[in-house]
Amino acid sequence: MSDDSDVKTDSPDAGQTAIETVLDSLDALVYVADMQTHELLFLNAYGRAEWGEIDNRKCWQVLQKGQKGPCTFCNNAMLVDAEGAATGVQVWEFRNTRNNRWYQCRDQAIRWPDGRLVRIEIATDITDLKDLQTQLTAARLQAEQLANEDALTGLANRRALFALGRSAIEQARRQGHPVALIALDADRFKRINDCYGHAAGDVVLKALAEVLRSHTRAADIAARLGGEEFAVLLPATGLKAARDLAERLRASIEALDIDYRGQRIQMTCSFGVTASDSGSATLDQLLNAADLATYRAKAGGRNRVEDEVCR
Repeated sequence: MSDDSDVKTDSPDAGQTAIETVLDSLDALVYVADMQTHELLFLNAYGRAEWGEIDNRKCWQVLQKGQKGPCTFCNNAMLVDAEGAATGVQVWEFRNTRNNRWYQCRDQAIRWPDGRLVRIEIATDITDLKDLQTQLTAARLQAEQLANEDALTGLANRRALFALGRSAIEQARRQGHPVALIALDADRFKRINDCYGHAAGDVVLKALAEVLRSHTRAADIAARLGGEEFAVLLPATGLKAARDLAERLRASIEALDIDYRGQRIQMTCSFGVTASDSGSATLDQLLNAADLATYRAKAGGRNRVEDEVCR
């Protein structure tokens, strides 16, 4: 009867084969390269299927494209310290130059069985994740834009006016600069909707917004407050300059000749202007003063500019 302890079922070669079988089953690149010579010592099945056989080549010859020497982005130096001892694991993301796919790489310096220092890398394809992140970022930026942009005219909406306006006013206060605000309201806009339909009204509002866009500076904040009400916040602008701009806007809007399905539509707006000499007024105070001036402009016959001292 034999002693089971004398039976040896495993051998070093069998153990190595088992490890290679495990590594070949991974859905990720695993490779080993000499830290000094860059000789590729091992490439698992995933890597061979994607980049080809080792064939006594260097890692940069197999895994990368157009390289005439070690990669400039090689991080071998980060995997060992000044004395040549391994520093631990480094995880980073990289876009492969041969297939243009993104990988999350886990790199480490270890000792090979023959004693030399080698680099082992496990690289997982994260291209789909990167694409999803790009889509989510684009969606977030679009959502932020929609949250601050009037959907019809493309101008800032009320929310954006308050967010950006308060920042602009705070800066004016710190610098002691004036800030002005123009409020405008389309005259008898209900008649346009009643006579031509709401689609025509939308066309008119978009034309009005384009006038505001073409007459304002990059630092100015032109916004649609709702319905046919608009406002323009003017940093570093006094009352006279704001009133002069309002007059130009009034004349340009009056001169509009809007073609809607063969019908010519014209419109006018009433304007209210106010200003704070040193940015001391709040946005609410500026809006209230400009609204009072707008009401006077409408009561005075419409298609005119009035101003109001901001209190």
